[in-house]
This record gives sequence, structure tokens and C-alpha cells, in this order.
Amino acid sequence: MRRPGRDSAQSQRLITRRGLIVGGAQALFMGGLALRMRYMQVEQADEFRLLADENRISIRLLPPTRGRIFDRNGVTVAENVPSYRITMVPEEAGDVDNVIARLAQLVELTPEELERAKRDLSEARGDTAVTVADRVSWDDISRVAVNTPALPGVAPEVGLSRRYPRIGDYAHIVGYVGPYSERDRTRIDAPEQLLRIPRFQVGKFGIEAAYENALRGKAGTKRVEVNVRGHVMRELERQEGQPGTDVQLTIDSDLQSYISARLAGESAAATVMDCDTGDLLACVSSPTFDPNLFVRGISVPNYRELLENKYRPLPNKAVQGVYPPGSTFKMVTVLAALEAGTIDPEETIYCPGHLEVAGRRFHCWKRAGHGNVDMHRSLRESCDVYYYELALRTGIENISAMAERLGLGIKHDLPLTSVAAGLAPTKDWKRRVRDAEWVIGDSVNAAIGQGDVLASPLQLAVMAARLATGRSVAPRVIRSIDGVESPTGHGDDMGLNENNLRHIRQAMYAVSNSRRGTAYSSRIIEDAFRMAGKTGTSQVRSAVVDNNSVPWEQRDHALFVNFAPFDAPKIAVSVVVEHGGGGSRAAAPIARDITLQALYGEDPPLSAYPSKDRRRIQSQQEELRRARTRPNDGRSDRA
Repeated sequence: MRRPGRDSAQSQRLITRRGLIVGGAQALFMGGLALRMRYMQVEQADEFRLLADENRISIRLLPPTRGRIFDRNGVTVAENVPSYRITMVPEEAGDVDNVIARLAQLVELTPEELERAKRDLSEARGDTAVTVADRVSWDDISRVAVNTPALPGVAPEVGLSRRYPRIGDYAHIVGYVGPYSERDRTRIDAPEQLLRIPRFQVGKFGIEAAYENALRGKAGTKRVEVNVRGHVMRELERQEGQPGTDVQLTIDSDLQSYISARLAGESAAATVMDCDTGDLLACVSSPTFDPNLFVRGISVPNYRELLENKYRPLPNKAVQGVYPPGSTFKMVTVLAALEAGTIDPEETIYCPGHLEVAGRRFHCWKRAGHGNVDMHRSLRESCDVYYYELALRTGIENISAMAERLGLGIKHDLPLTSVAAGLAPTKDWKRRVRDAEWVIGDSVNAAIGQGDVLASPLQLAVMAARLATGRSVAPRVIRSIDGVESPTGHGDDMGLNENNLRHIRQAMYAVSNSRRGTAYSSRIIEDAFRMAGKTGTSQVRSAVVDNNSVPWEQRDHALFVNFAPFDAPKIAVSVVVEHGGGGSRAAAPIARDITLQALYGEDPPLSAYPSKDRRRIQSQQEELRRARTRPNDGRSDRA
């Protein structure tokens, strides 16, 4: 049946509206699509280009160049040397185990190195370059470079590694670097990405650790283009990092080397200090070790050998070791008594060889006694009974306070590892630490540097410098940082009576230059360089036994302190020889040799020594010159 015209027209209008709606929707869709395409292609072009680049461009950190360390004369004591290494980026390698297996066929890797490489690769972030083999040969680098198509993510590189050209001379001062570990996290402030570079080296000990933030520098970056297999095609951009700051020490390498050789074969320590500035010209602990062994991680056998050595090469005995100072402490006791007015320099005390105190007999080292002894003779011949009497008159509080004024019993501010404070005991200290009351016998023992009194070789050198100058000279080991001079340790006047100091200095002069002095056999003949000193013997056992009749570990420590020249002090010296026996026999000759070497700046003439010693000294100098000639440090590296 035929529709009416009106119905056809209505149907036509309906179709037209729907067509317009559909067409409009299509137009809106196409317009929106066009706008979106324009937005993506024009306005977001850079973003999508970056996303595309991320598939072929890798951004990698460039470890900073570590700052160097020099001695006071510009001799290099810590440097960076080129080191060939092979790295791998885990996410570019794909099957890491397979790539490692292929690499092991080209480069000889020990089982330990393979295990460490796999561990580092598993712990590292996927885009971090991991050092798989370090300090490889040029032949190894060449083989890897030729076979890179079969080693995705692997790249041969040239980096820098730390080296200590003076070997063991500076091991206890400069310290060493080693691979970063979780134990370093709490003490090192550095970008997380940098420290996550496997085997990244940080300071572990000594100056290297104390100035880690300054020496480390800031990392740089490089952008490299890689192909689908992870091989580096080319370097697109490089932004160099900021090198670490250079540090200059106060130590004199020639003197440091001489003392290291002179102490060879001993478990000992020696410190040389400039009386004017407080500069540590030498600070030696013997025996020493090669810090280069620690740079890549020391082997278990090598580390065990160091730990089991009875002479303890790892601790820095010069600043970390503390010993009863023995008779070297007597200057503290007598100065405390003089300042307190409890003794007059001319007053004599009778020494029968012992003193009865509270029902106990305290002996003098000379069992027959010294007879009537004044202050001058008491130091010259080291009479113990004289100081027992001073302890009873002066009291431990005055003695301990004077010890601290002279630099004992306090921790000196030095950027070295484990600087010891020593101990100048008091009644309150014993009550607090030992939960016991102080007795008069404690004071008697302390007066001659025994009992609870403890001091380091560094502190003994400070004491000698302060006695020589009357100033609060403070030790300094950093001369400058990045060329900026550090404050000196010149110190202010301590306010001590100059007449009292003069009496003590003259008595110390007699120790070394009077025929009755305990160090007369180790005197200096050259008038311009004569020294004033004091011997000390520190007991390590309560029983009095001949040192030659007991094992090495039970023998007394030998000590000597001095300053020179007597008329115009330039240097202060302290020497401690562990279990060396008597200070006059073991420590004084070493201190005399060190003093002359420091004052002359080279091997001193034989005329500076007593005639009876000259032939022996000549042979000794020749032997020490040979010992100081090493392949790695015989050259003259200057800044």
C-alpha cells in the first residue's frame, strides 16, 4: 500500500537529522583525532623523542677523580693511576650468566672474582655499569674489544685506581681506600647512585677516611648510544665531574722514610713535632703494612698474616697506642710540685733505695739508693724515691692537672683514626670507673708514670714541646686543603713560672750531656744541636725481673723524649719501643738518630756522634740508605 506524502516527508526529515547527527559525530571525532595527532606530533614531540631515545640512549655516571695527597714538600703520597677494567650493564646483557660464561673464556677470572661479579650484578640497579674484572691487562682488554658482538652489555674501559707510592711509610697516617660497603653508609654522605657503583672506592682509614667528602669530588655523566644488543655505538655527550680536593700534610717524606727504616725490626713508634707550629714532621708506627693491598680488597691470607703478627702492624701506635710513660712523666710531677710550692729546686730528699708508704715498700730502680737528691739530680739520674715524696706532698689532683696542661690525658684534635686520649687519673676517675676509693699508693705509682697513667707517643712529643717553649703547642698534621693553609698549633703562653721551666730544661739537658745522666751514651756532640731529654722504662708486670730472662711480651717498654737544639728548640721527639727493656739502651739511641736526621735534613756528619759510635753509625747509615731505596718511591714526584 502506498504511503501518504506527508509520511514520506516526515521519514525523510528523520533520516536527514540522523545523518546530520552521525556526520557531525564523525566530524567531531575526526577533528578531535586531528587535534590529538597535532598535539602529539607538535607539542609532545620532544617527550616522545626522549621516550624513543631511551631505547637507544643510556646515561651513565662518571666516577670523580679522587683528590691527591702530598707531603709538606709536595711529594706525592697518594695518587690515581690508570686501571683497565671490564664492565657490564645487567639490563643490556640479558642472560647475565651466559654472558659471564663467555667472558670467562676470554679473561681469566678466579672463582672468587666470578662469585663477586655475579653478586654485584644481581644487587646492582639494571642500568648501572658493574665492574666485572678490574686491573686487567691490555691483552685482556683487546680480546674483549674484538669479541664485543658476542658480549651484550659488556664494555672495556680505562678508569683510575688509588696507589700509594710510598708503600708503608704513610700507611698509618694516610690510610687507604677500599670498595664501598654497607658499613660505610652511616658515615659517608654521598649520592646514592654513585656509591652503588660496585667496587667504588671510598676512604676506609686515616686521612683518606677523615677527608672522604673533600677527596671524593663530584660525579660526572655521559650519554651513550647503544644498539638493540646493548653495545655502545658512540658517546653523544659527556659532562665531566668535579675532581676531589688535594690535601697537603705536614709530614716530611724523607724523615718519615728514615724513621720507618730506623725502627725496622721493632714494635715501636716515634713522633717528631715542630716546636713553633706544632707540625708533625714525622709520625711512624712500626711495623707497617702495604696499603695498596687494601685498595681492591685484601685477601684472607694476607689479612690473617697482619692480624697474627705479634708486633701488631695494623694499629697506629704513635697516636692510638697508650703506655705507662714511666720516668718520662717525672717532669710533670716535679713541675706540679714546683708550681704548687711543695718543693724547692735546691731542697734535697734522701733516697735509701726505697720508701715506706702505708705499710708498703716502694723501691727505687737503684736498689742501693741515690743518697741526698735535689731536683736537678733527681731528673738527671731518674731517682724514683724523690718522686714518691713529691706525690705525698703535692697530691694526685695537682699532678693530673699539670699532666693535662702539658698535653697528657687529653685527646688531641687530629684527623687520624682512633686518636687516644690516654689517662691522667684522679680520685673522681677511680671512683667513677673502678668504683673504688683512691689510696696513697696510687699517687706514689702515678708520680713515676706507672699505675693508671697512660700516654701515647704523640702526647709525649706534645709534652716535650710544651716544656721546651712554655706554650700550649698543639699538633697539626694537615698543612693545607686545596691550597688554603690550615691554622698552626703555635699556642699561647701557658702561664707557667719561667724559672721552674728553666730548672727542668737544665735537668733534662744534664740527662743527655752529663756523665751521670741516664742518656749520656746517646748524646749529641755537635754543640749547635745538643738535646735535652728524659729516659723512661715502663713496667708491664708487677714482679721485678731481669728483662733478658723473660719472653719478649713480658719485657718492659723503653721510652725517650727530648727537644733540640737546647738553646733554641726547633723539634720535639718521642720514641716508644714496645718491650725494648730500658729507655737508655733501646729508645734513647733511636731518638738521638732521629733528632740529628731531622735537624740536618739529611744523614748527619759522623762528627755529630761520640767517637766510639762513629764506625757503627757509618755502617748503620749505609744500611738505612739501602733500605730506603724502593722501586716505587725512589723517584721524585712533585706537585
